[in-house]
Amino acid sequence: MKTTHQLSGTSSGLLAEFEGTVSGHRDGHGFVQRDDGEADIYLPPNEMRAVLHKDRVKARIVRHDRKNRPEGRVTEIIERSSNPIIGRLLQESGVWLVAPEDKRYGQDVLIPKAATGTAKPGQIVVVQLTEPPALFGQPVGRVKEVLGEIDDPGMEIEIAVRKYGVPHEFSDEALALARTLPDAVRPLDKKHRIDLTDVPLVTIDGEDARDFDDAVYCEPAKVGRGKGWRLLVAIADVSHYVETGSAIDIDAYDRATSVYFPRRVIPMLPEKLSNGLCSLNPNVERLCMVCDMLVNAKGEVHAYQFYPAVMFSQARFTYTEVAAILANTRGPEAAQRKALVPHLLDLNEVYQVLLKERGVRGAVDFETTETQIVCDEVGRIEKIVPRTRNVAHRLIEEAMLAANVCSADFIAQSKHIGLFRVHEGPTPEKKDMLRAYLKAIGLGMTISDDPTPGEFQQIAMATKDRPDAPQIHSMLLRSMQQAIYTPMNSGHFGLAYEAYTHFTSPIRRYPDLLVHRVIKAVLNKGKYQLPTLPTPGEAEAKLSKRLASRIRDVKEPTQKPKKATADELAWQAAGLHCSANERRADEASRDVEAWLKCKYMREHLGEEFGGVVTAATGFGIFVTLDAMYVEGLVHITELGSEYFRFDEARQELRGERSGLRYAIGTRVRVQVSRVDLDGRKIDFRLVNEGEDLVGRAMKDKNGSHAAESPAQERGAPRQAGGRGAGQASEKGAGKRSESRSGGRDAGSDRAPKSPIQALKAAVKKAASNTGRKLGKKPRR
Repeated sequence: MKTTHQLSGTSSGLLAEFEGTVSGHRDGHGFVQRDDGEADIYLPPNEMRAVLHKDRVKARIVRHDRKNRPEGRVTEIIERSSNPIIGRLLQESGVWLVAPEDKRYGQDVLIPKAATGTAKPGQIVVVQLTEPPALFGQPVGRVKEVLGEIDDPGMEIEIAVRKYGVPHEFSDEALALARTLPDAVRPLDKKHRIDLTDVPLVTIDGEDARDFDDAVYCEPAKVGRGKGWRLLVAIADVSHYVETGSAIDIDAYDRATSVYFPRRVIPMLPEKLSNGLCSLNPNVERLCMVCDMLVNAKGEVHAYQFYPAVMFSQARFTYTEVAAILANTRGPEAAQRKALVPHLLDLNEVYQVLLKERGVRGAVDFETTETQIVCDEVGRIEKIVPRTRNVAHRLIEEAMLAANVCSADFIAQSKHIGLFRVHEGPTPEKKDMLRAYLKAIGLGMTISDDPTPGEFQQIAMATKDRPDAPQIHSMLLRSMQQAIYTPMNSGHFGLAYEAYTHFTSPIRRYPDLLVHRVIKAVLNKGKYQLPTLPTPGEAEAKLSKRLASRIRDVKEPTQKPKKATADELAWQAAGLHCSANERRADEASRDVEAWLKCKYMREHLGEEFGGVVTAATGFGIFVTLDAMYVEGLVHITELGSEYFRFDEARQELRGERSGLRYAIGTRVRVQVSRVDLDGRKIDFRLVNEGEDLVGRAMKDKNGSHAAESPAQERGAPRQAGGRGAGQASEKGAGKRSESRSGGRDAGSDRAPKSPIQALKAAVKKAASNTGRKLGKKPRR
């Protein structure tokens, strides 16, 4: 579908047209994300009337607004997004409509009565557009699928997989092919494989793991004339069962990764493979690919080899169990696994030398707190707890890193094209920002023009005991780029490896499956040929252009780009696809976690908690609660009756009159004041020490309890621009902002108010509205 949106009153001095993708904002405005990687262009609400989130457009910059943002105008709609819209079906005054769950769409979708299907008012539905929006008309659609009621268990996951386009149903062909696979390893499968069934390989995973990719074994060995170890990392041989170009392979490539939600996993492979035939379950034979390494006393891999094998896992260990055994070899856990304890001790020894080599190498190793959501049987959050990493986690991590490095080296030495896991150093802009920050806090340490990972690690180690260590480490992390899959090896900056890839998780990551196929091809003195892959989608195309602009910025002007072969282009497309879908999986998982956390915090409206500032912006500070591990925003209007200026170098807000500072690491006490379930946002307000309850209640008098206003209880969206000041997050917010009390929307989730307060607020609002209708100013 292609239409043209005409410009009027443009001047000849404006920039040329550019192409990009519309990114809607829940306040009614939007942005155009440019394909060339340049800064996003702001679209005011009037420009968003004829377009929707994810539409492809041509646009032109027409001016800069009062916040100095480049403001654009859509000149042509190139392509309408084919993504379905998920929302709640409503009936208002005889008109059927769907209020999108994703507020970035900005407009309700009209549904003709004949197009509602079996859906009932209030249910969550999937809508396919039949008519796009116009300047003076809303979009029209039909109900394609009924998901159920908003409070149905797992509804947040059903919404997320459709919202982000995560494939969640296997094709009939893939399921039929999976049914033809055997239930166990057959004699013919063992041909040309090394028999490792007598080697006590074991798996070590989390308590809730269902598929087991990797098994490990270690024993002392002579390396040259010195002490060393033989370390075996056995990985499920998925490539034996999933043939290139088969129906299962096509589905696996489409997904590119398994997606993990609380209580549910959307696997990359059918369950018969992921939890059965390919999973290295205990006490059954399984096919595997082995990285067999000799590690010397310095923690260096002296030699390695790859080979296909058949194994028999001796035990399924958990991280908690292994950590307990290593801490006390005479404890009850060790007594139950007596025969395997010596091998665990050998694993611990090789881990210690690998860890020492990591330090010599200068790999970045920041300690971060990850959280785990614990739900009950119906999906309701019971608690949010920190996910602790013990010695067993680190042991397995170092073993997997060693195998991945050997895989990358094997592919590079063979001159065979394949996918590397590439993590490049910080961009010039991020280096400058980090240097400015380190200088602003007076650290006395900085990074060079061509920094090494060791420089980042030195700063982290030197500041680990400072009270502002979380702030410093957060800035170090922010200065780094995201890792990607690509056939062009340029090393892994964070891990300080010259070559790195992913080999250890072929059950849940497609790049690992490709690496297995390449290694097998090299072992057989052949070449692995990628199948004909689908045309890269929008996400891959966008990522490709951004990467191209990054490469263009850092290349020498005299360097001529080398023309890629068809084979290289195919591998580049596969890498971009896997990288983009990895991000899609992360976004879908974060969306579900944010929804669950919001649902959880609605039960704690009005309660007070201690917390720490985890980010500062031009519009407020983000605070993470100590007890809940939930993050929310304290808007700048809640910081006090003075101007607060955002100091970008120090990453802090500072009061111009009082000098009061809010930076990462600052401890505060807050009250949960508002929860926006649709927007996945939580608002806090600062609680001053000694503030009395009466004064606090007066500040909250415009709020309401978890039952929102009638329109919001039905799921109707707020008017464009009606977002409460407490959750503003506009791009390009000014560095100087005025802090004032009030400014919240009355329909927000807040601490409960008394009936008298509610009556007074209603009378005041009615008088105010009457005054406006008569053209009078409301009394204050």
